[in-house]
Amino acid sequence: MTSPLIHDALPTVLVVDDEVRSQDAMRRTLDEDFTVFTASSADEARGLLERQPVSVILCDQRMPGITGVAFLKEVRERWPEVVRIVISGYTDSEDIIAGINEAGIYQYILKPWSPDHLLEAVRNAVEAQTLQRQTSRLDLELRTSTRVLRQRTARQVVQARHHFGFERIVRAAGSPLELVCAMAERAARYDLPVLVLGESGTGKELLARAIHYASPRLEGPFEVENCAAIPDTLLESELFGHKRGAFTGAYEDHAGLFQRADGGTVFLDEIGETSPAFQVKLLRVLQEGEVRPVGAARPVPVDVRIIAATHRQLEQRVHDGLFREDLYYRLAGVTLTVPPLRARVADIAPIAHQIVQDVARELGHPGAVLPDETLACLLAYPWPGNIRELRNEIARAMALHDGTELPPGAFSARVLQGRAVGGGDLVSALPANGTLTERLDVIEAMVLRETLLRHRWNKTRTAAELGLSRVGLRAKMQRFGLEK
Repeated sequence: MTSPLIHDALPTVLVVDDEVRSQDAMRRTLDEDFTVFTASSADEARGLLERQPVSVILCDQRMPGITGVAFLKEVRERWPEVVRIVISGYTDSEDIIAGINEAGIYQYILKPWSPDHLLEAVRNAVEAQTLQRQTSRLDLELRTSTRVLRQRTARQVVQARHHFGFERIVRAAGSPLELVCAMAERAARYDLPVLVLGESGTGKELLARAIHYASPRLEGPFEVENCAAIPDTLLESELFGHKRGAFTGAYEDHAGLFQRADGGTVFLDEIGETSPAFQVKLLRVLQEGEVRPVGAARPVPVDVRIIAATHRQLEQRVHDGLFREDLYYRLAGVTLTVPPLRARVADIAPIAHQIVQDVARELGHPGAVLPDETLACLLAYPWPGNIRELRNEIARAMALHDGTELPPGAFSARVLQGRAVGGGDLVSALPANGTLTERLDVIEAMVLRETLLRHRWNKTRTAAELGLSRVGLRAKMQRFGLEK
């Protein structure tokens, strides 16, 4: 065994192997880049570790008296900063699993090893240890420095507010969404519950996040739960928490979403799908400002703001006896309705361009351009699935089509034909709510789109068919965002 205690600038490596030839081979491979110690047994290795700081251990798996994994498990407990590598001539899966789970093995190298592979593995192990020490030191500094923590939190809040603010909700000038965002921004300043109505895929969660980050609670958590995705029994546990042993499978205490969101905002999506029994429990939480975890003897106080959303008409469900009236008025402190995409045609083009950028970034795609004829097809389609459907169509087109442009042919047949699945009639394309003027605007925009498409955007023929002047047609096209 190499035993002199030395302090060298080179990282130290300990080779533990009962075969001297293996020790020598590894020493020759590593000694130019590292200070190498060798040991022929676990006892010799322990003695050296007690006297000499070591960065990496290379340990043979099959040694007399003890396995490499068993020894490295001990090393993990006594010298946790040492990076542990096992070298073995056997591919026993149980050994590998035990090494990962029990001894925290960094890497498992099989014999016969190549010098390049061994050298690279040790270099990476030393780098991992260096990064871990730097991270630990920074964490310690952050924990002991209130000023640094405050600055970091402030930067994160600014970044989140910029990323999720109202200005990031894509819309055209004059869009019906402008009024909704303006109302939401005003409501965000006050700690009132908000009820967001609108069809699926219109961006209700995006609006809820913007409200949170424009509110005094912006430094608190924003927690989301889809009430339609979980059965009532599990929903109660997920929202309110549970105590260990409260039911089968409750092996430990679980803090519910309301507790995790303390000081922040809870977004309850699809609140209209909850049962009357659960609605009673939720109402109590909102009235008392406390939750009782399942199986707990005492309630836990919570301070959260509620933003609820649904695609249902809650007033009608209250009238039908499917939703509690008192809970409805608890949730509807401020009610906002997000219009469907077909009711804000001018938003389709800017949203589509933004989706192209987002999908390109997510898929590692070089990006694409939407030419005028493609945008015309997108504008002519009623989008019953709203922004979610638009995103799916664009992602599909980008994935399946080669080239820098997405022609109309890259999209599905129903988009090309301008008809939704199972329909295409005027009634199915109308928004489910809105004033008479808003609904008539939808009809007028649909007629304009259809006529422009049929005449291939020839304004003279379109104006003649609709009984408009070219100036009048151009004004309506600008109003509805239909410029080619």
